[in-house]
Amino acid sequence: MASFLYHLKSLYLLSFLSTFVQPLCHVHERSYLLQFKESFVMNMSASSDPWAYPKVSSWTLQEGNNSNCCSWAGVECDELTGHVIGLDLNSSCLHGSINSTSSLFHLVHLQRLNLADNHFNYSQIPSTISNLSKLTYLDLSFSAFTSQIPLEVSQLSKLSTLNLSRNKNCGLHGFIPSSLGNLKYLNFLRLSKNNFEGHIPSSLGYLIQLSTLALNSNNLTGPIPFELANLTQLTQLFLYYNTIKGQIPFGLMNLTQLTLLNLAGNNLSGQIPSSIIQLKNLEFLDLSMNYFSGTVEFDMFVKLKRLTILHLSYNQVSLLISETSANRTLQKFQQLGLSLCNLSTFPDFLANQDKLEWLELNVNDIHGQVPEWFWKMSKESLRVLSLSYNFLTSLGQHPVLLPWTRLAILDLRSNKLQGSLPIPSFSTLEYHVSNNSLTGKIPELLCNMSSLQHLDLSENNLNGSLPQCLHNFGDSLFILDLRRNKFEGSIPQTWTKGSKLIVINFSQNKFQGWLPKSLAKCIMLKVLDLSNNQFNDTFPSWLGKLPNLKILILRSNKFYGPIRILKEKYEFSSLQIVDLSYNNFTGRLPLILFQNWNSSKFDRVDHLTYIQVESSFIMENSPQSYIWILKYNYSMTMTNKGVDILYGKVQEIFTALDCSSNRFAGEISESIGNLKGLRLLNISNNILTGHIPPSLGNLVELESLDLSQNKLSGEIPQQLMQLTFLEYFNVSYNHLMGPILQGKQFDTFQSRSFEGNSKLCGRPLTKKCKNSKALPPSTFEESQDSGSPFQIGWKIVVIGYGFGLVVGAAIGHIVTARNPNWFMKTFGMRRVVRGH
Repeated sequence: MASFLYHLKSLYLLSFLSTFVQPLCHVHERSYLLQFKESFVMNMSASSDPWAYPKVSSWTLQEGNNSNCCSWAGVECDELTGHVIGLDLNSSCLHGSINSTSSLFHLVHLQRLNLADNHFNYSQIPSTISNLSKLTYLDLSFSAFTSQIPLEVSQLSKLSTLNLSRNKNCGLHGFIPSSLGNLKYLNFLRLSKNNFEGHIPSSLGYLIQLSTLALNSNNLTGPIPFELANLTQLTQLFLYYNTIKGQIPFGLMNLTQLTLLNLAGNNLSGQIPSSIIQLKNLEFLDLSMNYFSGTVEFDMFVKLKRLTILHLSYNQVSLLISETSANRTLQKFQQLGLSLCNLSTFPDFLANQDKLEWLELNVNDIHGQVPEWFWKMSKESLRVLSLSYNFLTSLGQHPVLLPWTRLAILDLRSNKLQGSLPIPSFSTLEYHVSNNSLTGKIPELLCNMSSLQHLDLSENNLNGSLPQCLHNFGDSLFILDLRRNKFEGSIPQTWTKGSKLIVINFSQNKFQGWLPKSLAKCIMLKVLDLSNNQFNDTFPSWLGKLPNLKILILRSNKFYGPIRILKEKYEFSSLQIVDLSYNNFTGRLPLILFQNWNSSKFDRVDHLTYIQVESSFIMENSPQSYIWILKYNYSMTMTNKGVDILYGKVQEIFTALDCSSNRFAGEISESIGNLKGLRLLNISNNILTGHIPPSLGNLVELESLDLSQNKLSGEIPQQLMQLTFLEYFNVSYNHLMGPILQGKQFDTFQSRSFEGNSKLCGRPLTKKCKNSKALPPSTFEESQDSGSPFQIGWKIVVIGYGFGLVVGAAIGHIVTARNPNWFMKTFGMRRVVRGH
């Protein structure tokens, strides 16, 4: 008996100790893990998580280290058998390819595999993944996989979680395999943010245990399959940012467990079904950016008692908010997107909202004054407020400092607001109040907004001098746009080292005096527009050390004197657009501004990219984060074809030099032929003498050339026939002589391009050449490139909405756009959903 009790105690003790002693891994599995490790390099940039670290760096057999792989980071072993059953290498900085012979697929006891947030070098998902037949959890998201989903994934019959999302760039594509419908134990299926196309497979309706289905941000087409109505356990359905069409299937209202439904950014149409009230557990509903139409009663959403996030923006619906529905609104909303909902007044129910974080009422028909109760709404929670593109005339009796203590985005653009400038809370990141009728000075209180990134006060009637405290913005401000106001006086001298300013636009005001040399401390500066003011100074050569300065606009001021620049390699190293027109500059043409010109750098730039600054604000909100993104497009006015043209956007590849209407004198240097990427050259209305340099024929990208109103002499060089992109040519009112070139683009120029030269002859002038025949068509070879990325730009006056946030569209365009980014193009902003 005693012996039996002794053995029983021993067994109990061994059983007790076994719960604290890690099992030893199998030698062959340890070898597989080490082989897997050796197939990659550790690269911190391979993972995006700030807490990422190379877990496999601790996998080693070196003397003095634990060789039990069950104790290695990311490795999980079965407590009884010692087999490796889990591998969590999420955000482990792995960089390299995975192929079908990888030792990973010999770990046949694996039940959980997480390789998310690494970089697998655009490998295909190997078909040998089917060897891991015991997998219940598979996460290959955000790891740079490409190609199609192999059919072998559908053989992993025990999977409850499958996450292949966020492989967008060169990532997973093709059709979603219908065989995924065989994975009957799936609870979570995430295929979002890839390049999948085709219809949503109806076979997904067989996955009756699904609680989350995320297919968003792909290229899926066709209708929502009615078979999804079988997914009665579904709590979250993400289909946003595809091109799905048709109506919301009636059967979808059977999914009464849904807490989240996001269908935004598709081509869905018809009416929003009133039966949506059957989704009684709904907390999150986003139907924005579709083609839903008709009248929608807000009372329908009031009946969804748990609903706190509602986005209906950018459809074709008219939202009817009756007094009854307003009084019945008891729930506290966190987000409301009601843009373009044909609202004519502020919804009264907002007066009782104290939890709002996001409110969009822009692009409606709201007139008049902001109600007094509005300033008491959600004082401690509101982060994003957009009232832009309405007809508001007054902010009413608002506090001097607006009451929202956590506000990050305030957008009041394009209304009819009068009165003084409202001051948002000091936490504000973006303040947009352009295109209104505000008056008065900028109060110094504005300078307390020390986190401000984007300040746009353009297109108002603000006046007075600028506050000296503008330097307070130096550590955060990217955009400073004061264009088209009535500011006067000198620019403050207080710009500081470390400034992040990228764009400064002081154009179309009444600024005077000298430019502050402290602007040279703004080393991030890309655009400086000082046009149409009264600056009285010499050329600011001290700006030459700014390494990023691309655009310098000094047009229509009182700048004077010769332009002198040190011949150093770094002087104006990035300059590509210069407008010095309508000043009093003298001396030689300032070709030295382009001494570091390298036309080849423009060959590498995407012709569709624009000079712009993107700012964003992320508002975390489980289960999804919303991102406010605003792209600020630089626009400018330049003289082209003798007409002032407003370019609402400026392509990165665009290059121009306008020195017109000054007092530049002397001959045009042959070195002008070195500016081979130039698109626009205007040196008209000066005192230039001598011949037209033949080297101008080297400027083969040139589209507009204006040499008019000078004292140029001699003949038009034959080399100009090489300018096959040339659409505008003007040499009028000079002292040119001889025959006009014939053929090619010269046959398109009218007589006014040559008038005022008494000794020119030949078509299109009526004067015939007597002693010599007009030059025949050129023997130069035709350019093989038949077009130019700017041909359309020269033919059409591009109407934009000034320097920044380009509207350029009416409501008609709003309702015909066909992709989730359309209103970024229309209004310069985008509301992005992320999280799956």
